[in-house]
Amino acid sequence: MKKMKRKSAFKKLLSITAALFGVASGAFAQGAAGIDAATSELTTYMDPLGNMMMILGGIIGLVGAVRVYLKWNAGDQDVQKAVMGWMGSCIFLVISGVVIKAFFGI
Repeated sequence: MKKMKRKSAFKKLLSITAALFGVASGAFAQGAAGIDAATSELTTYMDPLGNMMMILGGIIGLVGAVRVYLKWNAGDQDVQKAVMGWMGSCIFLVISGVVIKAFFGI
C-alpha cells in the first residue's frame, strides 16, 4: 500500500515538473521573440538619430564659425578659446553620430 502511494505521489510530482518545464520553455520562447522585436525596433530608430546628431553638429559648427568670426572682427582677445569650444562641440556631435551608427551596425 505504501509503495503504491509513493508511486502515485512520484507520478504526480513528475507530471507537475514536466508541466512547469513546458510553461517555462514557452515563456522563454516568447521572451526571445520580444527581445528580437525590441532590437529591430530600436535599430530602426538609431539610423535617423545618428543622422540627426551629424546634422546638429554641422549646424553648431556653422553657428560657432559665425560667432568666432564676429569675435575676431571685434578684436576680442579670447578668439582661440572660442574656436576650441565651438569646434570641440561640433566634432563631438559628429563623432557621436558615427559611433551610434557603428554601435548598432547600421
